[in-house]
Amino acid sequence: MRTLLKRNIKLYFRDKPNLLISLLAIAIIIVLYTLFLGNFWGDELLQALPGYEVLKFGWLAAGILAVAAVTTSMGAFAVLMEDRTKKIYKGFFVSPLKRSGITGGYIFSAFTIGVIMSMLAAILLGIYIIAIGGELMGLIAYLQIMGVILLSSLSSTAMVCFIVSLLRSNSAFNTASTILGTLVGFLMGIYLPVGTLPEAMQMVIKLFPPSHTAMLFRQVIMENPMQAAFEGIPTEYLEEFQETMGVVYKFGDFESTPLISIIVLVGSAVIFYGLSLLNIRKIGK
Repeated sequence: MRTLLKRNIKLYFRDKPNLLISLLAIAIIIVLYTLFLGNFWGDELLQALPGYEVLKFGWLAAGILAVAAVTTSMGAFAVLMEDRTKKIYKGFFVSPLKRSGITGGYIFSAFTIGVIMSMLAAILLGIYIIAIGGELMGLIAYLQIMGVILLSSLSSTAMVCFIVSLLRSNSAFNTASTILGTLVGFLMGIYLPVGTLPEAMQMVIKLFPPSHTAMLFRQVIMENPMQAAFEGIPTEYLEEFQETMGVVYKFGDFESTPLISIIVLVGSAVIFYGLSLLNIRKIGK
């Protein structure tokens, strides 16, 4: 499995067009936000808050990190689709490699790529936040971000793996990649604050497992900027801001805790991995 894992990772980073496509959703978010969606933060009351720009970009950075895990994992599975369409995988199945090892090689390579790309995005976004006046986060916060990245890649890879296991051609894969890259931002509440959307859409976002990674990222990245911005302001205003911006998810009077979000992510990963394994392990039959 280790050999296949290395091979898949090398192929992903050598395929520049596929690499760019997997990052396209992130570019779309930045462009849309810069040109159109950033106006939501034009409220004079928000602009008057200390560290307004850092707070605003921290919210955007959390969304980018959440989307990155999904789109880069999808791009990583292009290797599997290529092997299937060109019948390359048949050579693996007549080799001494176990079928479970071959399946694991594809899955773990996608997971590893998701982690690598998310870590790179986190570093670049962190540098920009500091450049616009943000403070360097503490060690605990960085460890929390790393933990959320691992959870995000785990959940996203599982979901994407299941989708890819249902596809049978490169054209279907490319279509699914385009749709997913466009749709995932809406399903995570990245383009507009969750609290400004219709209640039905809010519920969809809150029930969509990967959107919980966006919430967890926001809680870590925005914690210090929110404390600084709302210092001396009544707590109810901070609570309203957090709910509107998707920093917390509420179902009526019930608030989803980080532990619940972790359970949702791990549980969804187990379910989707189980379903996708049943499909992927048949590719050699």
